[in-house]
Amino acid sequence: MTHAVTLATIHAAAERIAGEVVRTPLVPSPTLSERAGAPVFLKLETRQTTGSFKLRGATNAVLSLPPEARKVGIAAASTGNHGRGLAHAAARQGLRCIVCMSALVPENKVAAIRTLGAEIRIVGRSQDDAQDEVDRLVAEEGFTAIPPFDHPDVISGQGSIGLEIVADVADVEQVVVPLSGGGLFGGIAAAVKALRPLARMTGVSMERGPAMQLSLAAGRPVPVEELPTLADSLGGGIGLDNRHTFALARDLLDEVVLLAEAEIAAAIDHAYAAEQEIVEGGGAVGIGALLAGKLTVSGPTVLVVSGRNIDMALHRRIVSGAWEETPCPA
Repeated sequence: MTHAVTLATIHAAAERIAGEVVRTPLVPSPTLSERAGAPVFLKLETRQTTGSFKLRGATNAVLSLPPEARKVGIAAASTGNHGRGLAHAAARQGLRCIVCMSALVPENKVAAIRTLGAEIRIVGRSQDDAQDEVDRLVAEEGFTAIPPFDHPDVISGQGSIGLEIVADVADVEQVVVPLSGGGLFGGIAAAVKALRPLARMTGVSMERGPAMQLSLAAGRPVPVEELPTLADSLGGGIGLDNRHTFALARDLLDEVVLLAEAEIAAAIDHAYAAEQEIVEGGGAVGIGALLAGKLTVSGPTVLVVSGRNIDMALHRRIVSGAWEETPCPA
């Protein structure tokens, strides 16, 4: 199948965003390498300017806007990190930016977006509710929507991570990527598979509402209830009218791993205690999959650590052993 996102669009995105985003470090993890019995590396998108990989795709999309779209402004639904990246990119270009979020988005992420100058709309209790407000802004006020994942410019921007991974670990055999709407996974996988066709692409999500995994199992995008989870940045559906990321995941995924909440907490704790990194739940799932024995590692493996924007009170509870799992609503 032909995809709108290709190695060429990813290279173009990487050139476009150079100087606007950080080329993040890729570092070996002695502790995880010892556990896996093979070299394990961490791609630290935690070191990105806004604390998350989302800045890459958001910046590429903003810089690709036609002049007429810049006059009104941009809007997006977000679980937090996309909104933060978009707010930063919009501010750099002097554009009006409205970010719509559900009531489930942690307050620390809402506050960070507001600090960057974006307008905030809290709508409902799901990404779908927030997206309804974005659709209204587009239809009634002329805003341009820049979605968090299902957009070729966004996906291509995230794909720049894949170029960096292959440049830094030329013999990479497996790349493990947090899996949600599929923008991060699709971009990285498109780049890695083009350059290293035999490399294994593994997606990791949480057991509570793994939208892409459930959609792939059904053979089509399906609605998914958004549930409270430590991996809050992976929450939300993939969109019933998904045009790009579902097909990329379907064609490029080799395996999906799902984690329980306690396994995500263990990953956050390990990242802090052993890797000296503050990592949010959604960013830590690759580490969690390895620690839980759910990854098969036979050669050089890169875990994409996608973000650091965790509520610090929650982080303290987890790393001090005071966190207790909240029962999932029936």
